[in-house]
Amino acid sequence: MNAGPDKPRLLLMGRIGAAHGIKGEVRVQSFTEDPLALVNYGELSTNRPGLTVTITSARATTTMLVARLKGVDDRTAAEKLNGVDLYVDRALLPDPEDDDDFYLADLIGLTARLDDGTEIGQVAAVPNYGAGDIVEVRTPSGDMLMFPFIKAVVPEVNIAEGYLVISPPLDADLGEEEPD
Repeated sequence: MNAGPDKPRLLLMGRIGAAHGIKGEVRVQSFTEDPLALVNYGELSTNRPGLTVTITSARATTTMLVARLKGVDDRTAAEKLNGVDLYVDRALLPDPEDDDDFYLADLIGLTARLDDGTEIGQVAAVPNYGAGDIVEVRTPSGDMLMFPFIKAVVPEVNIAEGYLVISPPLDADLGEEEPD
């Protein structure tokens, strides 16, 4: 999500799943290091216009949270929330204490450089399609390059100076033209 001076940068923190029981509880997939931390974020933005959600209580199971939401008191209301994404404004999260720690969302907009300092573009997104995080770099020509976000391929991240280093595998296509 794009952010500007008046627009918050929203971070995906969780996703509401199926209703749990008959008293309005829902299952929540948490994307936070501590799944129960979702309770502490207060009002959460969602991917449904005009809808905000507040988790009033939650308990962890082996695979998810079971949560009670403010104003959701029965199964019918809970079922209507299945698939709703939960977001928090990045500005509300504390800055990491260690210079080597960062939120993946902080990578968006960084300049991507090769080992030799050549700039190849800007980080456009850091999705995870299930097999691990991917760094998507948009080149000046508009092409999108994708790299696994692993230490061997992204050996250096420097948030303070606004760049990361990409050390692509030898067979990587960086959108360069082959000589005829």
